[in-house]
Amino acid sequence: MTPAVFGHGHLRLYLLSLLDEQPRHGYELIQALEQRFGGTYVPSAGTIYPRLAKLVEDGLITKREDGRRSVYDITDAGREELRARAGELDGIESELSDSVRRLADEVRSSVNAAMRTLRADLAANAREARDESRSAGASGRTENVSVRVESRSRLQEAEAALAEFRAELRSDLRRAVVEGELTAETVRELRGGLDELRHRVRESLTTPRG
Repeated sequence: MTPAVFGHGHLRLYLLSLLDEQPRHGYELIQALEQRFGGTYVPSAGTIYPRLAKLVEDGLITKREDGRRSVYDITDAGREELRARAGELDGIESELSDSVRRLADEVRSSVNAAMRTLRADLAANAREARDESRSAGASGRTENVSVRVESRSRLQEAEAALAEFRAELRSDLRRAVVEGELTAETVRELRGGLDELRHRVRESLTTPRG
């Protein structure tokens, strides 16, 4: 997946920029990249550690042991390379924004495909429910079975709606994180809206049916 996100040599340069911010463990670098991409891209250890080893070999970063983990830090030579390639790094940041949008679109497409499959499953379950209701009618248990069948079908519809809401909003939030646009006010708005919705749904569940 790396070639689709970083051009040749760009991941190496981006790792230098992350270490220029602060020393990090290898896993912290992976987490930092995941956060920059809003979770749409998570590099593997097999992608990161060989590049770190090469940076150490080239004298651009150092490696020291901290308990059971290794800490990487940039050297003066590494900072010099960053300064010399500052324009290239700016271009990488722009490319990353495009990559994040592309990956988010791919995630959204896969979510939409999953939702279409789920709706097809719901339709199939509805047909099975009708068959079950007809069978129950023949044995005199129509009313009770019909109520259970309808409740089960509505539960599936509710779960589908929740899954679709979560997937789409999560994609939007992660994109906002990458672009630095997720504010505390947005999070408060989300929490408040969800609390209000949960209260209204619970009220509807406890309201006696007419």
